[in-house]
Amino acid sequence: KGGKMSDLDKRFQDAGLKVMNLIGFFAWAAPDDSERQKGFDEAKRAFEMAAQLHCPFVAAPPMGVNHTPGADLLAVAERYGQLIDVGRPYGVTPLLEFWGAAKTLGKLGEAMFVAAECGRKEAIILADIFHMYIGSGRFEGLNLIGPKTIGLFHVNDYPTQPPRETIGDADRVYCGDGVAPIRDIFQRLYDAGYRGALSLELFNKTYWQQDALTVARTGLEKLKACVAQIRL
Repeated sequence: KGGKMSDLDKRFQDAGLKVMNLIGFFAWAAPDDSERQKGFDEAKRAFEMAAQLHCPFVAAPPMGVNHTPGADLLAVAERYGQLIDVGRPYGVTPLLEFWGAAKTLGKLGEAMFVAAECGRKEAIILADIFHMYIGSGRFEGLNLIGPKTIGLFHVNDYPTQPPRETIGDADRVYCGDGVAPIRDIFQRLYDAGYRGALSLELFNKTYWQQDALTVARTGLEKLKACVAQIRL
């Protein structure tokens, strides 16, 4: 609406809040050069906004290959490395995000491969409980991560129904209200040395109908209760 990013940044600072991550849907992974260049141009705009908000990360979901089964992961890794180079002058790192429903980059293992082979020390992953569930249903891969593997972790839970094959974003629920092995997941993260942010991400339309502050408080309360179960 014509406002300034600097004013928004001040509002965050005055409230004692830190912006951990922005997300853009730019086609950084597209095999077509012209499409990918457009994606990089949009990424620059996102990186600039993040820098003005003192935000360290911009999520980079698998746009450009999410509808392509069996895309060349080495090529995707090269493009992710290039995206890191684009973000470096802004002091912002793109978080490699995998989506469970994506035909390529739908699993933690694929994201780990791309991050490992991109040739950049800044490579880092955004993981999400829901996406791990619909991508493979396996969480044991968290045993293989280290303290610098994941830069942000999206938390949520899921019910028994609908089944994994048909469940959607709108079915996500608060942590502890579903059947995800939340305690085990958080314990694996903690044991791996992760000390970053836990970002509650929900798209449940029944929550949208409630007061925003009530939803935020409820989500924080339930998340803290789950975290409290970790063995230190």
